Amino acid sequence: MAAEAVASGGSAALAAEAVAAGWVLELSCCCLCRHFAEGRAAEFGRWRAVAQAVISGFSKLATHQKKMVYLCQLLIRIANGKELECNFEKDPRISPLESALSFWTLLEREESKLDKLHEDIRRLIQIQAVAVHMEKGYFKEAAEVLERVFTYSESDKPLRGKLATIIKSKDPYIPLLQSFNYDLLISKVKSYIERFRKENEKNFLLQAAMEQVESKGLEAVVLQNITVNVNKEEENNLETTQRFTEEQPSTTNQLPEDATKSIRRRRSKRKCRASNVLQSLNSLQNVEELDTQTCGRRRRLWTLEEDKKLKSGVREFGVGNWAKILVHGDFNNRTSVMLKDRWRTLSKIK
Repeated sequence: MAAEAVASGGSAALAAEAVAAGWVLELSCCCLCRHFAEGRAAEFGRWRAVAQAVISGFSKLATHQKKMVYLCQLLIRIANGKELECNFEKDPRISPLESALSFWTLLEREESKLDKLHEDIRRLIQIQAVAVHMEKGYFKEAAEVLERVFTYSESDKPLRGKLATIIKSKDPYIPLLQSFNYDLLISKVKSYIERFRKENEKNFLLQAAMEQVESKGLEAVVLQNITVNVNKEEENNLETTQRFTEEQPSTTNQLPEDATKSIRRRRSKRKCRASNVLQSLNSLQNVEELDTQTCGRRRRLWTLEEDKKLKSGVREFGVGNWAKILVHGDFNNRTSVMLKDRWRTLSKIK
């Protein structure tokens, strides 16, 4: 009996782990989609590691999980599509986009209906799998890719012939390749992501985390931590640039013109990236000062206009969705906790 109880407990634990792994897979897929769509490379990289670890732990996928896994693998490969030295397959000749094409095929099989968006993405992956080799001057390899990604079917024949001619011309800047460029591929994939996210809005872990954030007013702390991390990264990058400048051998203590331009470009990109992050953070909400800083100061009274905005937000988003109400209500130096407390007060007055 004791052995049976232990076995039963072990089975329950394994079942619970499988359920939890499914939740993490959903969260990973959701985060990868969002960061890919928003162009956040660092966040995408972190969730890529999580997704790959979770996916490798599955011995068998449930039907509803297959599409998420295929989409994660597709995004990871497209994000590295121009890095030909990056290998995802055992055969080192297979480029990231060729590997992405195989997962797009799997994704199409999971779709109940294929439309023009599916066709566009397939064609763009095929074209860019050839084009990225040509851009780097690998024309022989581009011809080999053409043989692998295009069939001899009637539907593939016209485009296959055009690309073969382009490869022979050794001109990667021909109008056809410019019209079906990598940016267009990214744009189409983002459209697919948007559709996928609308069809898969429910996410247990994300919803639970959102409730925790809203109930405890954690969003201000999280945003401040992100801002601090951005500032630290900027400082570290500046120190690296300064070291690089100091270590350059020069009799006049000046960098060569090309190196100087390179450093200026890197500084400009870092400033732009930090500025974009901070702007997006500021657009989410106005972060109030820490309680320790405001201790002893007189609390600002709520105005009639703010009460109207709060009531309007509750009507639109419902009680409890304080973070959404805060973002859409354009409140001045308020937090979701303050909104919740004010609503409790208004409810008592009623």
